[in-house]
Amino acid sequence: MESVDVVNKKELKEAGVNKVTFIKTEQLGADAYYFKAGQVLAYHRHPEGDQIFFVHEGSGKFYLDNGKEESVPLKPGVCVLAPKGVWHKIVADGELVVSQVTRQPAGMETR
Repeated sequence: MESVDVVNKKELKEAGVNKVTFIKTEQLGADAYYFKAGQVLAYHRHPEGDQIFFVHEGSGKFYLDNGKEESVPLKPGVCVLAPKGVWHKIVADGELVVSQVTRQPAGMETR
């Protein structure tokens, strides 16, 4: 059995959002993102797989751009979907801990 406590494993980096892969199989990947205030996970998309984000700690904003940019506030307990092929990004207000699960292989494209 694989298990991890993403909040107690929090690792912040000075430069860039820290992405830590905790569980990965042929079909799913589970990572945690650790943001410092003002850090941004820039717009990207996954052409082959949906991605679900779970907010554990902190606050920020989640953006989707499928021809029209939309956003939703992030706070503990919020869960958001980035559908396959849709541009998305996360901007942290303060420290932010977000985990995500992505169908594998999802592929990745940046703007």
